[in-house]
Amino acid sequence: MKVLVADKLSPTALAGLEAAGFDVESDPALAGEALAARVAASGAEVLVVRSTRVDAATLEAGQLALVVRAGAGVNTIDVDAASRRGVCVANCPGKNAIAVAELTLGLILALDRRIPDAVNDLRAGRWDKKGYGDARGLAGRTVGLIGLGAIGREVAARCRAFDMEVVAWSRSLDEAGAEALGVRRVESPRAVAAACDVLSVHVALTGATRGLVGAEVLGALRDGALVVNTSRGDVVDGAALRAEVEAGRLRAGLDVWNQQPADAQGEFTDPLGALPGVYGTHHNGASTAQAQEAIAAEAVRVAGVFKRTGTPPNCVNLAAASPAACSLTVRHLDRVGVLAFVLERLREAEINVKEMQNVLFTGDDAAACATIRVSARPGGALLETLRGHPHVLAIQVNG
Repeated sequence: MKVLVADKLSPTALAGLEAAGFDVESDPALAGEALAARVAASGAEVLVVRSTRVDAATLEAGQLALVVRAGAGVNTIDVDAASRRGVCVANCPGKNAIAVAELTLGLILALDRRIPDAVNDLRAGRWDKKGYGDARGLAGRTVGLIGLGAIGREVAARCRAFDMEVVAWSRSLDEAGAEALGVRRVESPRAVAAACDVLSVHVALTGATRGLVGAEVLGALRDGALVVNTSRGDVVDGAALRAEVEAGRLRAGLDVWNQQPADAQGEFTDPLGALPGVYGTHHNGASTAQAQEAIAAEAVRVAGVFKRTGTPPNCVNLAAASPAACSLTVRHLDRVGVLAFVLERLREAEINVKEMQNVLFTGDDAAACATIRVSARPGGALLETLRGHPHVLAIQVNG
């Protein structure tokens, strides 16, 4: 099986893919039309990327069956186009969580102690011990987390180590989960903002989360609060945040931006980055050697499982629930043509197969059991026809 790596991946990952039996082709510079052309020419079935965009043209260019995002977010991949083409999209969630959490704490500390400004003054020959001695400190203050996935949980643990209280909101967080994590659950992002001194954002970018942290949420923060975003730029309304910073009410630490170059290097034009109340980094929250090795190992695992089984772990575009009307369980002798007979009779009845799995029992000359999720309930005549096959042992309809 051919795998095309279209981003910089660690040598251990490339070696791991080769050890898993892949024919590996690596070209980190591929992007846009050149990527689509290489996908078509290489015959690759698996594409591995980090930040490289994978558009519909690339997905339609060749014979891709799997795109592995060596990271957590998949907003750089046209997932809808992949689903239309039957291409699996898988990610590597949680493997960069510690790295992003570490940067989050770094930004919080930098904002509280104004470390970048202090460094700049020292480099310019200015000594101001009094001016930089008015930090509030973190102990006893409250951090509010919007999103409590792998990264949010790591941030919560580190904030608790600084003796901070943690309040959080997540769509999946319930009281039992909050108690287990040692956080206080609130009902909405606005409620998080109203309760905290430091607001930290940790949700994936989706249609539902775009602009989630807008004027209403930011307006609920108390004067002097800190806003940290290490998730995706468009989760926060940049114009609303800029207005609050320019008014002197809030300060911000940002690793992600509404306007940032698509490539690793380029001109940076987001107006937030120029404000004295904003400290920024270059969307490199996950960029530690530890995180990249962990992500690379997971990318190799995802590709390897797909090669062995045809189904990748961490697949983000498989339906969570089948739209099938019912399930047809067929116990049968493991003989050539049995399932073909069943499927042909379903086709004649214009009943579509939504999902199907066939498993074998143990032992010599063992039987098998097929579970077929179908679009409509088979009628009695069709069931009798299926039961009439000499190698069909039993049929059951569920649902």
